[in-house]
Formats: sequence, structure tokens, C-alpha cells
Amino acid sequence: MRAGGRVRAAGGTIVGTVTTKEPPAKPIHVTIDPAVCGASLADESIKVDAAGHLANAVITVTGVKSPAPAEATVSNSACAFVPRVSLIKPAGAIKVTSKDPVLHTTHAAAADGKVLFNLALPIPNMTLSRPADKPGVVELACNTHTWMRGYLFVTDELSTISAADGSFKLDGIPAGDREIRIWHESLKSAPVKVTVKDGATVTAAFTLVK
Repeated sequence: MRAGGRVRAAGGTIVGTVTTKEPPAKPIHVTIDPAVCGASLADESIKVDAAGHLANAVITVTGVKSPAPAEATVSNSACAFVPRVSLIKPAGAIKVTSKDPVLHTTHAAAADGKVLFNLALPIPNMTLSRPADKPGVVELACNTHTWMRGYLFVTDELSTISAADGSFKLDGIPAGDREIRIWHESLKSAPVKVTVKDGATVTAAFTLVK
């Protein structure tokens, strides 16, 4: 629609930053397959920079429907799940693959403990696919390399993941009072409420704690 001869933007935008005062997790000492995995690995359960900007948090606008991607590919790479956190819509295709010349397994479990699948990847470049579950968090683990963790955030609501600098952006949000909630594997924060206006940008900030 037009207002004053200009095209009126549909919906508004929310931008912001996720931070924490928690220190980064200590490196993982590798005891299995060090020739492939390395002597130690970064523990990304709290991935934070020197300024406190937090990566891998999922930011969701409650009640605003916008399906996540129809598929997500998670790679076993240097004995870590890459990416660590992915978005996917319910019943979407979870594709798992490996770049490592060692046996990996991708064990997927829902938040209630239900095992969704357990796939063996004995050689590099194998790719297997399984359907995602209902909305919620799916945790990935490797039975061989027990430190490995990954997460699939299954959702039909408008969501995004904070970048390495903690920043995030959500577009096309219907005008009105909106609640933004956040998920992180190790930290937590209360929801934030904002008022969204058509064609306008509002800023929200989260500081996560244990």
C-alpha cells in the first residue's frame, strides 16, 4: 500500500546483540584419534569473544510463523559438528556427512530423550538423510568422540542464530507488540518484549547467564 506517494514497507525489523559475562569454555583435551582431531579442540558450548559477544544463540519471535529451512546439513569435521547450531522446519531433511577418515556416529535425540536416529559414518564423504522431528531442540552427539555436540532447532516460527559477533537481524515482522525469546545450549535469558512498527527497526539486547 502507499502512504504519501511512497510504498509502505510490510512489517518491521528487529536487530540486536547477544552478550554474556561468562568466560569461554575451556579447550577439550583429545584422547581419541588425535591424528585427525588434533591434540585439543575449542569447546564451543560457550563461544564468546573478548568483548562478551555470544554466538550460536537462537532468537525467535513468538507466534510469528515463518518456517525455517527445509533442510540442514551437519558435517563431522575435525571431530566437531559443523555448524554447531542449525535451524530446520518440522519434518525437514536432516543431512549428516563426514569429512574425517575415522568412524563417526550421529546420535540424535529430542529434548524428552527420545532417540530419533543413530547413523554410522565410517568413511569420508558419506551423506545420509533423516526427517526432523516436531518443533523443539534436537541434540546431536557422537558415540565415538564423546565431546562432540551439535543442535538442531526445529521451528515453524521466525528465528535466527546470533553470529560470531553476537549480532542478529529478523525482518518482515508484523506490526504490534511482540515477544522475543532466546535459546542457548548452556546459558539462558528471560524473554524481551518490543513494539514493532511497519517500515521501522527496533533494537533488542540479551545478556545471558548460567
